[in-house]
Amino acid sequence: MYNALVSHKPKIVVIGGGTGLPVILKNLKNRNVDITAIVTVADDGGSSGILRNYINVVPPGDIRNVMVALSELPKTVLDLFQYRFKSEDQFFAGHAIGNLIIAALSEMKSGIFDAVQYLSKAMEVDGHIYPAANTPLELNAEFSDGTTLSGESEITAADKLIKRVWVEKTDGDGKPEAVDEVIDAIMQADQIVLGPGSLFTSILPNLMIENVGEALRLTSADVVYICNIMTQKGETENFTEADHVRVLNDHLGMNFIDTVLVNIKEVPSEYIDFKKWNEVSQPVKHDFEGLRAMGCRVISADFLELKDRGAFHNGQEVADELINLIGRPNE
Repeated sequence: MYNALVSHKPKIVVIGGGTGLPVILKNLKNRNVDITAIVTVADDGGSSGILRNYINVVPPGDIRNVMVALSELPKTVLDLFQYRFKSEDQFFAGHAIGNLIIAALSEMKSGIFDAVQYLSKAMEVDGHIYPAANTPLELNAEFSDGTTLSGESEITAADKLIKRVWVEKTDGDGKPEAVDEVIDAIMQADQIVLGPGSLFTSILPNLMIENVGEALRLTSADVVYICNIMTQKGETENFTEADHVRVLNDHLGMNFIDTVLVNIKEVPSEYIDFKKWNEVSQPVKHDFEGLRAMGCRVISADFLELKDRGAFHNGQEVADELINLIGRPNE
């Protein structure tokens, strides 16, 4: 268990996947906190999905981006690690060099967990990176019409109202389970951060691993949810912030979210390029009463960063608030 005499750094565990997770981690780095990133392993799209289908490794894309966010190596080395082969390079088309390295190490070390620990040392990672499970997982969903579907990409593309999701091992051998280090990190944390990221396909796949969900129900840490700024097509259309939290609570069978970070800066619709960012539809609607009814402390502020004709979280502002919250966990 956590011993304050051993480490004076607050322990922050960030759980998720997708593009939002590295932004938060990059801005938490060098803040005198002990960071652990727990990363989803249910991605089946792009280079990650192709590698998983060919050699049955945990999809490495999200792990690669998290590793770059926490690495202390020079930018030139990280750029090489992130380099993606062009489409005309038929054999390697679309693959990032980092994905290939992680896939190779997974075979050499007989699993993604040991591979990531080895590579974290080589890349001078400031913190800990833990895959949510040591084997590839497949995301499953039941929709409001009673139908079911497997695969993250297929679920999102179905464009139907999702009722619930769960994960299964791709090889069908037993229930998914996180390694002890993942559970220990959650139980020893001072703060646990969920998001930002796709509710059903980046955050919930981690929570649906049975011992991860149980640890989140038992932990005494402040559980903070960074609510998305925009709704996502095929997942959260017309959702309020309270709807996001209600889905999380329902999946774990209790109100486990303690604090919610909400952006209140208006998103100018004329700025957003909805063709480029075709997975988003509209700003998430406010429902502060609904959040408080579930026992949530609401932190509302300008967390918006407009860039590249899209709406994103300002990583520095979010990280500042997370650090502030550590100093007033029971307020």
